[in-house]
Parts: sequence; structure tokens; C-alpha cells
Amino acid sequence: MQPIVGVIADNSRSKWGRRRPFMIGGSIIVALCLLVLGWTAEIVGIFVKNPETKGSWTIALAVLSIYAVDFAVNAVQSTCRSLIVDTLPIEKQQLGSAWASRMVAIGHLVGYGSGTLNLTQIFSTFLGDSQFKQLTVIAAFALLFAVGVTSYAVQERILVSTRDPDSKNGPLQMVAKIFKTTMHLPNRIQAICWVQFWSWIAWFPFLFYGPTWVGEVYFRYSAPEAIKESTDKLGDIGRIASLSLVVFSIVTFTGSVLLPLVIQSPEDEKHTFTPRPPPAIAAFATTLYSFKPDLLTAWMYSHLIFAAAMSLTPFVQSLRFATILISICGIPWALASWAPFAFMGMEINRLTRPNSTILTNIPPSYHRLSTEAPMAVDVDSLPSSPHVLHLNHLDRDLEDDTPLNVSTGETAGIYLGILNLYTTLPQFVGTFISMCVFAVLEPGKHAELAGGGETSAGSVIEKAKGVNAIAVCLFIGALSSIGAAWATRRFGFVK
Repeated sequence: MQPIVGVIADNSRSKWGRRRPFMIGGSIIVALCLLVLGWTAEIVGIFVKNPETKGSWTIALAVLSIYAVDFAVNAVQSTCRSLIVDTLPIEKQQLGSAWASRMVAIGHLVGYGSGTLNLTQIFSTFLGDSQFKQLTVIAAFALLFAVGVTSYAVQERILVSTRDPDSKNGPLQMVAKIFKTTMHLPNRIQAICWVQFWSWIAWFPFLFYGPTWVGEVYFRYSAPEAIKESTDKLGDIGRIASLSLVVFSIVTFTGSVLLPLVIQSPEDEKHTFTPRPPPAIAAFATTLYSFKPDLLTAWMYSHLIFAAAMSLTPFVQSLRFATILISICGIPWALASWAPFAFMGMEINRLTRPNSTILTNIPPSYHRLSTEAPMAVDVDSLPSSPHVLHLNHLDRDLEDDTPLNVSTGETAGIYLGILNLYTTLPQFVGTFISMCVFAVLEPGKHAELAGGGETSAGSVIEKAKGVNAIAVCLFIGALSSIGAAWATRRFGFVK
């Protein structure tokens, strides 16, 4: 979905900008579908009165809403990331992605934290008569508020295409363009995508099974007998897992705030002055700065930290240790939400396709470059510099007074969409690996699936003994994370 939306947005000539219409439209669809998901039974009940068919229609509408949310939220994610690439100069891409990761961390914290609260006691029935309904309302309005503020605050440039205005990109042409671009990625963007591929083989089992693993560890080794005899074991596991995710989110947020302060940014590498700290601390400041890592090094070590934590999962036998390991992974996750997008933003803005013009009213760091190429619009009739910008980063096309930090992000949509493909495909690989592990280690683990019909607490606990299949999946993810660390180190040498 993201590559398709990216191609369409890249070529959009809407007067509202290339990204914001998709951000707002996608957010409205997501919000509506979330509300439909919360009130599915009530909506179906208005139109279907037959109790025998009402259940089937309720399930069908719920599934349809989930698919709609998945597609629409991908459009929102794609255009939000592309907006950062579009509007920030090259040396600010790292800082922009860092702020995006901070906002994502806040969202995780609010979401997981809301899940641990009894919202029906806090809001009564004002937002709905169940926990799930109130969560959908909170999520819908939070998304609309955040996207609305962003769309209002960001002044986006307007694309004026130089191609034949009568030409159209049909579905087949878009798919062909995505395939061709994927097969001929620039070397450094290809290297970033491979890092993402290997890292997400590791992250998929963690994000999908990690909370369940914490709950199982608690149920196996730390739960008192009263909990083991509970008739709501699934609910108990869910509540314990939610607490570990809250801790994970706190660590992620803390890391997303502090890490950009201790990691070198492009501005640190290009001082326009000679730093002169006070003499009393000059020696200390110089020594401290020498140990300040760059983003690439931090990204590589984050993979190794994640690998070290997940390699211990088969040996965990306490809830506290399991929660600690989950929490440690908050630091690598902060970098996983930051580094690939920062590097992609910088690489995308180093590319050039001098066949478009952009209208802008934003700061004068965007200057007029060349007007020699044939245009489908009358360039002379457009406002003069700094209102017109050709998407061109070649040094030979820059005027003497043009800054070297111009940022256009002409192809941000399609390249970030392709990065999303390298995030999604590992999930299929991870699912296949997990399927094989579960088939070997936990066939018929649960009594209701084993055919005996025995569902007593004792029998379930007995079947839960032995190797934890989820821990094995997480351990395999650790091996893939080592591969991601190697791919990250290799990226540093790619030209």
C-alpha cells in the first residue's frame, strides 16, 4: 500500500500540497473505521434483525473495518514520513526523524498506558460502555488531532509537474514503476533496505509474541497458585504483558529524547566556527566529544544490544528478568524508529530529477536553480526566487549563491514505500519461522486442541512445561539482529 500511495503523492499537484491531502483523508478513514470497529454489533443491529445472521454480518463488518484501518493507516504513515523529507533541509533530516521517533514513543506510551487503566471507571459510559469502545474513541480523536495540528503548522510546497499534463499514470504503470525502482535502487538506499530487512526479521517475533512470552514466563515460574487456578488465564497474561509494554514504552521514550543529545548530527560535523569551550572544562569537553558516536555506529550497536537481550530469552525463569529484557529493547527500538528514516531522508534528498518545479513560500534556503529545461508551465509567470525551485541537487546546476542544503524530497513517497516493503516482507519470513518452531515444539499444546477435552488448570500447566517456543523464536530473531548489525556496518562503506 505505501509504495502505491507514495507514487501517487509524489506526482500530486494539489493546491494543498503533495502529502497533507493523503494524511488528512487517510486519518478520517482510520478514525471512522475505528469507531465502526468499536460499535460493530450496534451498527449491524440497525440493519439486521435476524439473530442467526447478525453474528456473521458483525464478523464480516469487523474484518472489513480492520482491513480498511490497515490500508488507510499505511497511507498516513507513508505521507507523514515523506513530509519530513520534503520540508527539512538535508542536514536537518536526522533531527526531524528523531522528533518523529519521540512522537511515536509518546503514542506508544499513551496507548499501552490506556490499556492498563479501567477506562469505564474513569469516563463512565461517556465514551462507550466498554473498554474497547473507549480505546477506539481515544485513538480516533488522538489521530485526528495530531494530523490536524501537523497539517495546519507545516507549510508544504506545491508541485508543478513539467511532464505532459495530459499524460496519466494508470495502475499498471504505477506497479511497473514501483517494480523498476525496487530493482534499481541506488546503492546506499539498497543498503538501508537490507538493514531494515534483517532487523525486522528480529523485531517481528518480539512485537508480535513478546507480550505473550512475558505472560507465559509469569504463568510458568512466578504466578501464585491462586493465579494458576484462575478461570481467566488469558486475561491475567494480558494484564501482566501490558505492564511490561508500558515499561518498554517508557524506556523507548526516554531513549528517543536523550539519544539525539549524545549522538553526533550532521551539524556537529560541519561547524562554521571553531568551538571554544570555557578553559576550565575545555579538556573534559574535548574528551567527551571524542566519545560521541555518530548515528550509524549507534544504530549498529543497537542491533547488538537487541541480539544480546533476545539471546537470553530461552533461559529466563522469572517475571522480573523477562520484564528487564523487554525494557532493554526499548533503546534499540528508539533507534529503529529513528535511524533508517533519517538515513533515507538524507539519501533521497541527494538524488536528482530535474524535471519538476515546486512552488513554495517557505524560508529562503530554497532558491531558484535552473530554468533552461522545457516546462509545461510558464516559469516566467511564476513568482521569482525563493518561490520557485527545480528539483535538482547536482552541483553543476547550483548558482553561486545557492546553499548546498536544499531539500526537495521529490521521490520520497516511492522510496519510503519501498523501505516499507523491506519492513513487511520480513514479517512473512518471521511468520514462517514461527510456524515451524511451534509445529515442532508445541504441537497440540493446549488441551482443547489436543483432542482430550481436558481443560483443568493442572493439565494446562503440565503441557506448558518444556522448551518455550516463543523464546526460541526470539532467539532466532537475535541471530537475525546480528546480521542486521553486519549490514549496518557494511552500509558505512557503500558509496
